[in-house]
Amino acid sequence: MVPVADAVVFDLDGVIVDSEPVWEEVRRAYVATHGGTWQPDTQRRLMGMSTGEWARYLSGELGVDRTAEQVAVEVVDEMARRYAERVPVIDGADEVVRRLAARWPLGLASSSPTRLIAAALAATGLTEAFGATLSTEETERGKPAPDVYLEVARRLGVDPARCVAVEDSSNGVRSAAAAGMRVVAVPHGAYPLDPDAEALAAVVLPAVGDLTPEVVAGLG
Repeated sequence: MVPVADAVVFDLDGVIVDSEPVWEEVRRAYVATHGGTWQPDTQRRLMGMSTGEWARYLSGELGVDRTAEQVAVEVVDEMARRYAERVPVIDGADEVVRRLAARWPLGLASSSPTRLIAAALAATGLTEAFGATLSTEETERGKPAPDVYLEVARRLGVDPARCVAVEDSSNGVRSAAAAGMRVVAVPHGAYPLDPDAEALAAVVLPAVGDLTPEVVAGLG
């Protein structure tokens, strides 16, 4: 079968690394320690935000008694400490990446800070699998804006409309779809997709291990 896609672009958190629960635990504790108030919709809103965006959100809307700059540094420091102990790789995700890398150029479009992306890829041995890796730290807007996906496609030299994106969160799906990519959604069990985001996905899979070359090739 001739591949109909020219490239595959992965999200990191929730697709390759099961880090969303770690992010939630770290940020919840940080908000509680620094005088803020965690809201019922906070985690859903945070998913996909760039570092600057979520740091301003914690400092401003949640009432944390630290500047956005302090929030960003201190939360990422704690995440780096957690990653140094253990990077929670999703079962089978590394094999999926290697399998697809044998047939397509791969990109990575992540909301994680650059240094956490580097740590996660080094721990999984996947650094060389990706031709372009980008954090929303380096784009004007985080997800659900399409900026990070558009820039990864540009760096790969591929038309975004010829890319397949792999996402887990509602904002991630919205971001990739807004970039014109066909989206494979692999929602996390604890963070289901919003109905509008699910409707944007070309296919929804129960686990990343179900993402085969045939699934990608069938998205024409």
